[in-house]
Amino acid sequence: MTRPKAYLVLATGDVFEGVSFGAEPDAVGELVFTTNMCGYIETLTDPSYAGQIVIQTFPLIGNYGIIPEDFEGSCLLHGYVVREYCETPSNFRSAQTLDAFLKEQGIPGICGVDTRALTRIIRESGVMNACICQEVPQDLSNVVNYRVTDACARASITAAESYRIDHPDYHVVLMDFGAKKNIIRELNQHGCDVTAVPYNTTAEEILALKPDGIMLSNGPGDPADNTGVIAEIRKLFGVVPMFGICLGHQLAALAAGGSTYKMKYGHRGANQPVTDTETGRSFITTQNHGYAVDLASLGDVAKVRMINTNDGTCEGLDYPDRNCFTVQFHPEACAGPKDTEFLFDRFIRLMEEYRNA
Repeated sequence: MTRPKAYLVLATGDVFEGVSFGAEPDAVGELVFTTNMCGYIETLTDPSYAGQIVIQTFPLIGNYGIIPEDFEGSCLLHGYVVREYCETPSNFRSAQTLDAFLKEQGIPGICGVDTRALTRIIRESGVMNACICQEVPQDLSNVVNYRVTDACARASITAAESYRIDHPDYHVVLMDFGAKKNIIRELNQHGCDVTAVPYNTTAEEILALKPDGIMLSNGPGDPADNTGVIAEIRKLFGVVPMFGICLGHQLAALAAGGSTYKMKYGHRGANQPVTDTETGRSFITTQNHGYAVDLASLGDVAKVRMINTNDGTCEGLDYPDRNCFTVQFHPEACAGPKDTEFLFDRFIRLMEEYRNA
């Protein structure tokens, strides 16, 4: 099958010619890369990529097809860039090809692009906007001025959802900012009933559900945009045990009076090293974020528990006086690694101590 040409045009004016697959080429987004060697299905269905065009640095994508059982959430990214797209996947669980899935979702893809050169540009210049198109535009103003907005509103559920198990030990309310499904699976496996609530649920509505603990989920966009959510989290501090992941980590820091900043190109992949400052032990983690917490802005409100071993950025905070801890990475880690799954056990212990007290 002969596929039409497509172009990836950066906000700088750089043009990469490739071949179209998926939906017809017409998308603008923030261009980011992920270094995952596997797990492209989880990447495509991670709501934290809302509004972004994702580059896969691994050269062959689509070889095991699309498996709905592995979806983590809604497909909200704006475009997909790969070196080589596999048209004939081989996997007994595969339900459709990557091309068919992207067409269903209305997401344009481009293959045949030198993703290595493209990634080097982003590492040197930083994250930038781009478009996938059929013809190179003369005017790039809409690309240059693009910004991811209303991200949590798009990624969150619109009404409360319950995930019950037999004989639960605890009840956790999950504030859904674009939560990955494996967070809910992990909580269920650790003996928790889960009630997921929309991102804009008030503190009073959450406490009325009588939770033993509150989970602040991952999600997309600039954390500082969510002023209403930050105000509600501030009311919950110290009332019920809280555990924050990714965006939830950043929102908790903002609620505690800290600040966040945009990173040059972020951390996206399943091979990010993190060191526990208390034990000195290091872990390999899954991450997907473009913002980080400014440690200096928090003073002595929080204790730094985890740092990124590569660049020293904040990866985990403890709030000992507020019954809360948060991490920047994904301990639910779907697809892998599972090095930090023990943090769910820590959350269970926090809820047990709270209940006994």
